[in-house]
This record gives sequence, structure tokens and C-alpha cells, in this order.
Amino acid sequence: MAAVLQFLQENNLTDYDALAAKTTAAVDRAHALAGELQTTEAALSKVSGLMEAVVDYAKARPVFDGYKAARYSKKYLAEHEAELATYRAARAAMNELLGGEKLPKMDALKKQRRELADKKKALYAEYRQAQRDMREAVAVKANIDHLLGLTDGRTDKEQTR
Repeated sequence: MAAVLQFLQENNLTDYDALAAKTTAAVDRAHALAGELQTTEAALSKVSGLMEAVVDYAKARPVFDGYKAARYSKKYLAEHEAELATYRAARAAMNELLGGEKLPKMDALKKQRRELADKKKALYAEYRQAQRDMREAVAVKANIDHLLGLTDGRTDKEQTR
């Protein structure tokens, strides 16, 4: 209870409504940061997958050119089947990830991946702090609710037994 009182004094929360508003704001902020973090991770995954597909495509392109020069020979296909499968998979992955857009330069992809990784790192630090603040605010509000005898419609398991 001393920690609850200290939290209330540090945050100048003398009104229950202000405490409830601060708790709601802390929960909303943590959830918003979690959503932003998920979108950043998805974008980072997409860029990394695209970079991997571009590298695979570039490595397998000479084999495909040889296959084309051999006029799609069955013998050449049998000899280089794995490389050609890699080429086709990389090409399909690039088409899927780009969605009809023009393929950006590798330097631009590397820069974008670095920026997304830095943003993710900063968001994680901010998210951890927001999560701590949320937990503290929710715990304080729960303690005050318990002191005031307020419940949110849930019954205590100890009381029902």
C-alpha cells in the first residue's frame, strides 16, 4: 500500500477518475506500440526476404541463361535441376514480395533494412518502458479498487468457495 501511495503522490493523482484515465492511457499506449512493433517487424521480414530472393536469383541467373542458350535441353535441365529450381523459386518470391512494383537497388534495400532494424530496436525499448508503466498503473488501480471495494463484475475465487 505504501508503494500505491507513493505512486499516487509522484503522479499527482488525487482523483480516482484521473487514476482510471492514466491507467487507460497507459494500456492504450502499450497496445499501440505493440501494433507498431508488429508492423515494423513485418516490413523488416519482407525486406529481408526480398534481399534473400534477389541474391538467390542473381546466383542462379547464369545457369538459367545457359539453359536458355541450350534451347531448353532436357539434358541440361537434368544436370542443373536444383539450380533452376532455385532460380524459379527466387523469381516467384520476388514477384510475390514486390507485387508488381519495380525491383529496388540492393543498396536501397540494405539502407531500408538498417532503418527498420534501428526503428525496431528503438520501439522495443519504448515498448518495454510502456509495458512497465502499464503494469504499475494497472496494479495501483487494482489496489485502489480493492481498498474502495470496487469490482469490475468479476467474482473473487476465494469468496465463491
